[in-house]
Amino acid sequence: MSLVLVTGASGYVGAAIVPRLKASGHTVRAFARTPAKVVAPVDAIVAGDAVTGQGLERALDGVDVAYFLIHSMEKTTDGFDATEAAAATNFARAARAAGVRRVVYLGGLIPTDHAISRHLGSRLAVEEILLQSAPEAVAFRASIVIGAGSRSFRFLVRLVERSPILPLPSWQQFRTQPIDERDVLSLLHAAGTRTDVTGSHTYDIGGPDIVTYGELIRRIRDHMLVHRPTLALPLSVTPIASKVAAAIAGEDPALIEPLMESLGSDLLVDPAHDAAGRFGVRLHRFDASIERALRDWEAVEVLAAR
Repeated sequence: MSLVLVTGASGYVGAAIVPRLKASGHTVRAFARTPAKVVAPVDAIVAGDAVTGQGLERALDGVDVAYFLIHSMEKTTDGFDATEAAAATNFARAARAAGVRRVVYLGGLIPTDHAISRHLGSRLAVEEILLQSAPEAVAFRASIVIGAGSRSFRFLVRLVERSPILPLPSWQQFRTQPIDERDVLSLLHAAGTRTDVTGSHTYDIGGPDIVTYGELIRRIRDHMLVHRPTLALPLSVTPIASKVAAAIAGEDPALIEPLMESLGSDLLVDPAHDAAGRFGVRLHRFDASIERALRDWEAVEVLAAR
């Protein structure tokens, strides 16, 4: 079995993939800026910072497979896109020097009309850097992940819970393919552990159901069993709407505004680059994913709206 490094192990996806890797017999090392925040059952933790490069050489020593699950939407002097590019560049350089065989990355779907927002442009830039980081590199592009720990999903649930009326800007008409947390983890696990992966490839990952952003919010509302009338707005009003929405949901506007800027196009899976077929993962339907995520959430925290 392999020695696997998981960066971002204190985050939502990083923490969730660790038990799966352990269950399949792999030794898992974590890389984190704050080791105390890593609660997943890893075998070892290396403290460091990919943005500065500190600790990467030690973290990658002897590693066969590495997961790059670091995202930075926080405000920085140079901007989050420059910060993410620096982290990816340092990681790629250290991975090549360490002789890492495979790197697995989770990024974002690219708009079908190629009108790429700054947020998705940053994800794409990181992907391009990481595809050159190891002989075998797998980059996944995902839409909204439906899961109790998904920050995007939690943001939408909080909006539905706390807003008596749901204003839907003009981007409500655009479509996407939300994907179940369980399917994301199955794909990440397969990409890191399968023996039939050769070369470097990019795959799209999305659920089997295509929904508009307006429908996504309404379906969450319906599963929460609450009455929230919607109000269609004629404009995108992202700069204003993102600040108001962040305040309602208790989120950081620095995170919400870039995310909302990415909603102005369809974000759909390209059948030619579909990951589910390539890795043999059966996908959960959209409504089942929402119900499961809400149930998991309520197991640890009461949702006032329900």
